[in-house]
Amino acid sequence: MHYIDGEGSIIVPKSVRTIIDYKETPLGSKKGAKRQFRYGNLHIREYDDYYTMHRDETDPRRNSLGHLLVDASEYLTSTDSASYIGYKEGKEVHKRKKARGENQRTALYDAILASSIADSAGGWVSSYILSRIIRKDRST
Repeated sequence: MHYIDGEGSIIVPKSVRTIIDYKETPLGSKKGAKRQFRYGNLHIREYDDYYTMHRDETDPRRNSLGHLLVDASEYLTSTDSASYIGYKEGKEVHKRKKARGENQRTALYDAILASSIADSAGGWVSSYILSRIIRKDRST
C-alpha cells in the first residue's frame, strides 16, 4: 500500500488509527471523504478504510483569507478568472445586440445571461486547472 496520495497527503489506514476524535469541520474540500476534521493546521479527511492528512500553512478558522491565498489559491484564481471571462463575454454580447438595434433591455438581459454562462463554464474549469498546475509546480 502507498502511504502518500496524489496530492501529498499522508494515508493512514483505519487499522492503525480507528477513531479520530477531533472536531468535525465543513471547512475544506471533502474530495469524496465521508467527514473531515481540523486540529490546528492539520486537515484530516475520513474515507471508508483510511484517513488522509496534510498540514495547511494557515488555519482557515483563524485566518480565512490567508488560507485562501496560501493553501487554497485555486478558489481565488478561479473566481477572478471566471469573473473576467464572464465580463468580457457579456460586454461582447451586449455590443453585438446593440449594433443590430435590438431592444436595450433585451440586449442587457442577454448579455447578463451570456456572462453568467461563460463565467461558470469556462472560467472555473480553466482557471482551476491552471492553479492546480501552479500549486503542483510550487510544491516541487
